[in-house]
Amino acid sequence: MSEASPTAGLRQDGVAHTVRTLVVVLGDQLSHEYAAIKGIDPERDAVLMMEVAQESEHVPSHAQRTIMFLSAMRHFALELQARGVPVRYARLEDPANTHSFDGEVAAAVRDLRPERIVVTHPGEHRVLAMARAWEQEHDISIEILPDTHFLTDLADFNAWTEGKKEVRMEHFYRRQRRALRVLMDQRGEPVGGAWNFDKDNRKAFGKHGPDPVPTPPQRYEPDAVTREVISAVRERLPGLPGRAERFDWPVTRADALRALDDFITRRLPMFGPFEDAMWTGEPVLWHARLSAPMNLKLLDPREVVKAALDAYRRGKAPIESVEGFVRQVIGWREFIRAIYWREGPGYERRNALEQHAKLPAFYWTAETDMACLRECVGQVLDNAYGHHIQRLMVTGNYALIAGVHPKRVADWYLGMYADGVDWVTLPNTLGMAMHADGGVVGSKPYAASGKYIQRMSNYCKGCRYDPGSRHGEGACPVTVFYWDFLIRNEERFRANTRMALTLKHVEKMPAEKRTRVTVSAGRLRAAMGIGEV
Repeated sequence: MSEASPTAGLRQDGVAHTVRTLVVVLGDQLSHEYAAIKGIDPERDAVLMMEVAQESEHVPSHAQRTIMFLSAMRHFALELQARGVPVRYARLEDPANTHSFDGEVAAAVRDLRPERIVVTHPGEHRVLAMARAWEQEHDISIEILPDTHFLTDLADFNAWTEGKKEVRMEHFYRRQRRALRVLMDQRGEPVGGAWNFDKDNRKAFGKHGPDPVPTPPQRYEPDAVTREVISAVRERLPGLPGRAERFDWPVTRADALRALDDFITRRLPMFGPFEDAMWTGEPVLWHARLSAPMNLKLLDPREVVKAALDAYRRGKAPIESVEGFVRQVIGWREFIRAIYWREGPGYERRNALEQHAKLPAFYWTAETDMACLRECVGQVLDNAYGHHIQRLMVTGNYALIAGVHPKRVADWYLGMYADGVDWVTLPNTLGMAMHADGGVVGSKPYAASGKYIQRMSNYCKGCRYDPGSRHGEGACPVTVFYWDFLIRNEERFRANTRMALTLKHVEKMPAEKRTRVTVSAGRLRAAMGIGEV
């Protein structure tokens, strides 16, 4: 890059003096409201920010995910500099870049000789372990500040879960509603007379599709900084999966606020009833697409919830849409993070269903005859995005019932979605989608046949496979694997009361039909080259 580049002032040698405090700002900590940022004395302190190849290569990271993180980081660093904050910045393309957090911290300590390092609590066990190790490695004081972005105190959550046989999100969500006084009336009862409106929020579109057709989300054309990042990523990390051509993510606080307003005004009113529906060529529908800027900390959950509640009070959005959205923010998002930290670093190694197959190759190419997987994986490759039902009930469901090793699936989710950060993708994937944690996150596996996908989408229309067939040449692989999954795990799930009705169908299946299903499933695994369960 030439000196005329928009980030020419962001250099590894951007701080020319020794400092008292070196504030390490990670790529998902881009908030000016963090204590680490607000406490900076520009005369004596400095910020360290690092773009390192290690973070796009420890799991294969979608090109758009990488571009989004790096562009947002550069914009944030420029904002800090505009406020007079000294920033030492390791750009991806800088020749002296060591391309690891450890290497860049070591270089900064050597050059700037800080008295201490301050960092906000990272969102990943791996990075937290690195940060803690810097103290001994460099004989320097390390202060790890709490992440005040979130609404839930982790110690309080752990105390609440102590002694409970089961920890369920629904119970946590109701506790959150009461504590935060969200959608509660003067009597302390839920607004609308119910804690959730799921019975109203699981509608399919029907054969004619969404009506009205949802307005596409506001676009965010790459500016000069983002274009510079795109060029650097293409040159330095040419092998990243996914397509960069359609990059369209908010990378600044201002853009994130526009994204929030765009959702609240144009899609929130219809979000609730059709939040589980899917349709060909419609990757977003009425979904928010706010998790990425929220996970970067460009948006605060408090302002996101307030915007939705304000829309309800003004009569601009119905209760079923507002409650369904608020539940994802104050309920599910907070619950998943608390579970991640409560369960600890060993959580990622859990494999309660003892599944060992490889991830099918089409998760990287979308080249498959299955219309549902072709559509959903194709959208991920194009956009680094899929809404929650596509993730749970199509890509996640298929990996679960096909017998894929849960860590392979979790790594794919971490790297391939723009909003991928370990604290959120690991419990959602390993726990919710793969049921590999033995029931910590979900009380039952979210397994479904092709009939569910046929009911909730138009993906099956024109597909070569029959979603109602369990075996044979034209049988839907989703349906084949679903019944094979139930047969394989019949004894394991027998004690699960929520699986009782489903297992009755398995018990009634004649031995001959069971054999046909298992043989068909084995042939499918062999054809995909994923190995045995």
